[in-house]
Amino acid sequence: MTRLQWAAVAAGLALLAAMPWFADKFAVQFASKVLIFALFASSLNLLVGQAGLVSLGHAGFFGVAGYVLALASPEYDAAPLWSTLAMAVGVAALLALAIGALVVRTRGVYFLMATLAFGQMLFHLFHDGDFAGGSDGLQIFARPAGTLFGVALFDLEQYRHFHWVVLAACGLVLVFLARLRASPFGRVLDGIRVNEHRMRALGYATARYKLVAFVLAGALAGLAGYLSACQFGVVNPESLGWHQSGAVLLMVILGGMGSLLGPALGAAAWWGMELLFQGYTKHWQLPMGAVIVAVALFLPEGLAGLWWRLRPARPAAPPEAGVQA
Repeated sequence: MTRLQWAAVAAGLALLAAMPWFADKFAVQFASKVLIFALFASSLNLLVGQAGLVSLGHAGFFGVAGYVLALASPEYDAAPLWSTLAMAVGVAALLALAIGALVVRTRGVYFLMATLAFGQMLFHLFHDGDFAGGSDGLQIFARPAGTLFGVALFDLEQYRHFHWVVLAACGLVLVFLARLRASPFGRVLDGIRVNEHRMRALGYATARYKLVAFVLAGALAGLAGYLSACQFGVVNPESLGWHQSGAVLLMVILGGMGSLLGPALGAAAWWGMELLFQGYTKHWQLPMGAVIVAVALFLPEGLAGLWWRLRPARPAAPPEAGVQA
């Protein structure tokens, strides 16, 4: 991104950081939810937008991390934040490693169907398993305690503190993804998306690169799922279902695949439209779907592409001396 774009991002983060001081509780909690799903969509964008791997089972890592927190939490007491966070993200990453080792050697529609199959397997495992509360899921009665060496750094039971923690996590992930995109690893992923056969002919072990991207995306989705479980205090099998994977995929498309900020814009637009249209009609999915179709038809680069469309065209370079225009 350019310096101007980074400055705009910094201004947006500063506004979000100051939001708890001037906005009401509902607005702050809504912003926290948008940030969590921006993180979730960014994790999928690493696969779809950069590596060209369209997954319909990505919600499995999101939901499993939430279940890890619920299962590790005492019934009426707060669980330790750092250990449960590491456990949830680690389990999501290990699950992504196990699934990815089987699916990354497929391509196109076969990759999509394989991830969908694994996602549905996870859904039914938690839906039908008594250990996970069945279709009702599990409740988390107290948010994890943010203490370090006996010192309370923040209180997640306070919505302002929770918002700042989520914002900090999103900021760190944004910087990490920006550095990853500019790294040699990110360049290889771009090459795999454009022409995997050529990258393999050049000597790159493309399956290994895709597996690493799959694991990283699963771990980041686990982080988002952990934060979502903290916010809502409940996890259920719906968080692992294919419709959740489809929704976050639409957020990526709506914001702009391959764009660093596109997933955040898509998540904000998704939840904003839902909130807006629900206030006008009970059939809010209809106008929301119409907007998504319009974006897909007229803004193939997503909402992030508006910046490039609205920029004035650069003037043509003047012809060199002695050369006719």
